[in-house]
Amino acid sequence: MSDAAKEPSGAKIIASNRKAFHDYHILEKLEAGIELRGTEVKSIRAGEVSLQEGYAAVENGQVLLYGVRVQPYSHGPADKQEPDRPKRLLLHRKEIERLVGLTAIKGHTLLPLNLHLRNGRVKVELGLGRGKQFEDKRETIKKRDADREARRAMRRR
Repeated sequence: MSDAAKEPSGAKIIASNRKAFHDYHILEKLEAGIELRGTEVKSIRAGEVSLQEGYAAVENGQVLLYGVRVQPYSHGPADKQEPDRPKRLLLHRKEIERLVGLTAIKGHTLLPLNLHLRNGRVKVELGLGRGKQFEDKRETIKKRDADREARRAMRRR
């Protein structure tokens, strides 16, 4: 990918979930490792991953990522991995306990915002989101249009 696809922290973004920012107010962000099997890392590095329907849930003291689809690696073995299997996220115990309290609040959910490489390891950025109402979405669109118009005006000068 180009330099534009890199975060300032040096992490290379592989996939992002732009729909999450449209449908939710992101209240807080945190980074977690992700437990992968077999050739899933090669498949993710090739960009064969979708975060659109993804969400995370805390179950039995573990954080699991659901709905994230990792396509089977094209050059992998015949016994390919299941693309939609739940993936365990690697977090410290205190972070998990804090997430239990935050997600217990009605209307709050954990969403994968992006998947990136940091020092050769696949990481997922989670966001604590609260669902937007229709009026909030319209407000976001108005703000984006106003910013776009302001940038156009500045370019003309």
